[in-house]
Amino acid sequence: MHTSDLAIPTLPSRSLPATVTFYERLGFTGRLLGVGDSYAVLTRGSIELHFFTHPALRPAESIAGCYIRVADADALFAAFRTAALPATGIPRLDAIGDKPWGMREFAVVDEDGNLLRIGQVL
Repeated sequence: MHTSDLAIPTLPSRSLPATVTFYERLGFTGRLLGVGDSYAVLTRGSIELHFFTHPALRPAESIAGCYIRVADADALFAAFRTAALPATGIPRLDAIGDKPWGMREFAVVDEDGNLLRIGQVL
């Protein structure tokens, strides 16, 4: 069995049950773990995100985020659009587009202000 190196982001959440509910709208499945449900693991296909409890987090001041490289950014963007997130504010779904650095990408900001940039190599 061959395994690959893998980096999994660990992001803050004011409320893990609310975070799980938010990401389920984007097609993730999740489970709460740890003492008192203090940790969450969410997956969507090969994408895996981890969350820890941070009740004092201020979403507008959050600097947490990650970059997720995918094979088909357009398909994932179309799937995320079904969640009907606004185009501005927190949370939001930013438009998809080709970037001058050779990526086709878009971004999601969740209810806790975590920025997920999602892209594919052009």
